[in-house]
Amino acid sequence: MKVQTLIAQSKTIIVKIGSALLVDAQKGLNKEWLAALAEDIVSLKKSGKSILVVTSGAIAMGRNVMGLNHSTPSSSVPLELKQGAAAVGQIALMQSYINAFAAYDVNVAQILLTPADTENRRSHLNARATIHALLEKGIIPVVNENDTVSTAEIRFGDNDRLAARVAQMIGADLLIQLSTTDGLYTADPRIDVSAKHIPLVEKLAEEHTAMAGDALAGVSTGGMKSKIEAARIATESGVHMMIAKGTEFHSLKHVCDGSAQLTVFLASEQPRNARKKWIAAHVKPKGTIYLDDGACKALFEGKSLLPAGIKKVEGEFDRGDAVKIANIDGGSMGLGLSTYDADSTRRIAGRKSAEIAEILGYSDGDELIHRDDLVLNG
Repeated sequence: MKVQTLIAQSKTIIVKIGSALLVDAQKGLNKEWLAALAEDIVSLKKSGKSILVVTSGAIAMGRNVMGLNHSTPSSSVPLELKQGAAAVGQIALMQSYINAFAAYDVNVAQILLTPADTENRRSHLNARATIHALLEKGIIPVVNENDTVSTAEIRFGDNDRLAARVAQMIGADLLIQLSTTDGLYTADPRIDVSAKHIPLVEKLAEEHTAMAGDALAGVSTGGMKSKIEAARIATESGVHMMIAKGTEFHSLKHVCDGSAQLTVFLASEQPRNARKKWIAAHVKPKGTIYLDDGACKALFEGKSLLPAGIKKVEGEFDRGDAVKIANIDGGSMGLGLSTYDADSTRRIAGRKSAEIAEILGYSDGDELIHRDDLVLNG
């Protein structure tokens, strides 16, 4: 599949930016490079795409203030110093993004996450809802790892994996990893001059992991190993991924027009199917929701579950927990992630969605279970 075809078919695209692209060890922020990237992203956005940025760079931008040498390997820097650098650098990093996109009257929003936030069901739902709300308003979410509260994650260049987990979480179509390399090679090309570039990986295997190398000393922390793991997370979730060299100005534009050399990792299945497979295979129900015939019919027609169709609620569950869906006779219909906790669900059962805010004093949405969070039997 051609790169241009993949991009044309992708409605939601995540662009991950490595630290070494944004920050020069001696000069600091690469302002001109970031300005060119912003122009590329705005151009892509104008073509009808929803764009989210996952950025590294906070620790790199705060290193000098904390007295850290850029030539020192990240693994040798004490965790508390890296967290201090992140706290200082994150402010400057976001201001840089604000300035870059302000030239095009495009707003950006800061979102700080840890990998755990994308795996915990309640945090997952909240973060996903926030990101979708921003995208619907034309705002570009700029996501970074919450380094000041992370522990081991900082030490492994986890923004590569974080980008893949965010892609999984929001059901993105494509993840573009801009890096200092133009993709996967049969060996590390920095060491082995005979290494050959691999333009396409249709299915990840152990041999691809063996080809990957670690990051060298400097501002970058991820290396190819973390990108291969990110590719595994993304492709198994139905998200295509690309690794492309981002050191040149307008590198994203070159990716989009097909002129850049890169590696494409093809998704194994469609995002929605992958998400539903994850729900069905890994979540144990905390309760049961019984529905009337009309609601049962609506679900099989592909609609979300609304409170009006609920007849009875059993069990105790929190927002984001999995619940069993059953008909009024107790026949199992499937599994879903609830938008409301058990007490709130009982209070709004049988009522119209428009009444939720009046009954509960707040509203987290019209649906008790969104169709994307619902897996039906058969």
